[in-house]
Formats: sequence, structure tokens, C-alpha cells
Amino acid sequence: MDTRHMEPFYKLLPFTLTRAQQSAIDDILRDLASCRPMNRLVQGDVGSGKTMVAAAACFCAVRNGRQAAFMAPTEILAEQHARTLTQLLGPLGVRVLLLTGSRTAAQKRAAREQLASGEAQLVVGTHALLSETVVFRDLGLVVADEQHRFGVAQRTKLTEKGRSPHLLVMSATPIPRT
Repeated sequence: MDTRHMEPFYKLLPFTLTRAQQSAIDDILRDLASCRPMNRLVQGDVGSGKTMVAAAACFCAVRNGRQAAFMAPTEILAEQHARTLTQLLGPLGVRVLLLTGSRTAAQKRAAREQLASGEAQLVVGTHALLSETVVFRDLGLVVADEQHRFGVAQRTKLTEKGRSPHLLVMSATPIPRT
């Protein structure tokens, strides 16, 4: 992935990144630019800016014509992330979609169509993303928030929906085995 065009993202941030956040983003961008799929953990306390770090990675993936999936363990957290990412990345032209189990059948069908066509560039969702009926046009990045709430098999199932997508897992409380 080409990681040189991140300036629009940085300019739209409503705050200045901390050194730790910028360092994490720099490491992730190096991984995204490499020839091998990233498998990275971002660990930090609640409120430390993990979501902004993940947003930078999502922006880079979308900027390169790929799709990103951001999986959260609960509908409330997925909705919160969808709002945050829409507010942040929407002005940059990123189409953010929410997909959870409580959506109506029509909403789920529309979401699946937008993902398959590539119209939706970033999907935020729950375990609903793991459904066999969810197909991506070109999944390039998977973000799993609160990674300890997902098993290795679940994260693998989502990454298998793309061509060797990058994986970014986030946690305030990582469990070594996963």
C-alpha cells in the first residue's frame, strides 16, 4: 500500500496526536507498505487513542482502493465506532457502513450489497461480519477491537474474506494466548 498521502487525515484531526499515537501509526504504515500482511497488536488504556490509530490505518487502506472491516464485540461499541469513524473519515470521502445483528433484514441486505460492490469502503460491525453472506469486493484491512473478546478462529474467519488482508488488533487487556 502507498502510505505517503496521509496528510488529509492528519489535517482533519480535531487534536494533535501524542508521540505514542504517531509512533504507533508510523509503525502500522510501515507494515502496510511492506510486502507481507501485517499482524499487529495496539495495546493502550481506555481513552489512549487506539481508535484514532486504527482510523489512520483504515484511511490508508481505503485511500489505496481497499476495504476495511472494523469488528467490535458489542453493538453499542460498534455503533460508537461507526459514529466516530463517520465523523472523522466521512469528510475525507470514506463511506462508512454499520452492520450488526439487530439491523433489519433490508438494512443487512443493503449492507451486503454495498460491501460486495465495493461501494462501502469501511464497515464497522459485530460478529455479524463473520456471516457467510458477508462478502467483500477487496478487503485489505481487518481491525478487531477488544481482541480478547474474539477467538483466534473468529479473527481468522474475517481475514479469510480478503486476499491476505492486514490485521490490527486492539486491546486494553490483551490475553497472551490469542
